[in-house]
Amino acid sequence: MSARMLYFKEDALSAGRVAAAAGIESIAIDCHRFPDDELCLALPFVEASEFPETLVIFRSLDRPNEKLFELMLMARHLRQNGVKRLVLVAPYLAYMRQDIAFNPGELVSQQLVGGFLAEWFDAVITVDPHLHRIERLEQAIPVKHAIALSGAPRLAEFIVQQRGQALLIGPDEESAQWVESAAEGCGLEHGVCRKVRKGDREVDIELPRLDITGRQVVLMDDIASSGHTLARAARQLFDAGAESVDVAVTHALFAGNALEVIQSAGVENIWSTDCIAHDSNVVAMAPVLAKALEQVLGALG
Repeated sequence: MSARMLYFKEDALSAGRVAAAAGIESIAIDCHRFPDDELCLALPFVEASEFPETLVIFRSLDRPNEKLFELMLMARHLRQNGVKRLVLVAPYLAYMRQDIAFNPGELVSQQLVGGFLAEWFDAVITVDPHLHRIERLEQAIPVKHAIALSGAPRLAEFIVQQRGQALLIGPDEESAQWVESAAEGCGLEHGVCRKVRKGDREVDIELPRLDITGRQVVLMDDIASSGHTLARAARQLFDAGAESVDVAVTHALFAGNALEVIQSAGVENIWSTDCIAHDSNVVAMAPVLAKALEQVLGALG
């Protein structure tokens, strides 16, 4: 099956790596913004006969609201022009954390966004979606091919290269799945903190019962957003005698002044995958994404 990849210009580097590794052509989508902030998207295909039967759209969904609208426009246009199979490669998948209504009247965005994507795409490939109360991605995105990969093993390999026998620590209970996966793959000691949240930016951290004294510690999680949880954990690790504290995350969101918050806690290095383009990127996910894409394209036939 001959497939082609479409990507937006800000995703050019990561999309190009994945397309090259999967052996498919990648083409940029032209996006023009009018003075009134409306968008005009343009594709390299003009006549319906030029559209391939299978298309891959590469779009990492950080800062997601406008990007989701772009995906809706793209998917509907492509279907109207005869594209039979649409695959979304979204290294970061937004709205997966909003999986329950905490207050009366709240919308559960995980289910709603997952439903949108299932209407538009035949397959979705992502990395470390924040699935807390469900076990499988297809429970959020009800398509046959809903693929959740992990950046933890590749981050762990990088950590071993940099810090040898580091102690991996998860900043809260939700990070356990990533820390345990990374530690198991590289034989590193690990533990998980217990977080008590007092507000959006105020948390208490209880360290695991491990000897921290003199250890090189790496705080590991799927997402770094506000940075406050990681910063609080880092300070307590230093208070417990850690020699150094680094941070390794799959998704480098770093909202607002998150980097400054983390660095002010004494963190030496901040490492991330390239699922979201950021200066902290040290691990490319292209080999893993390309392998999954090849398998999905083969299954779609």
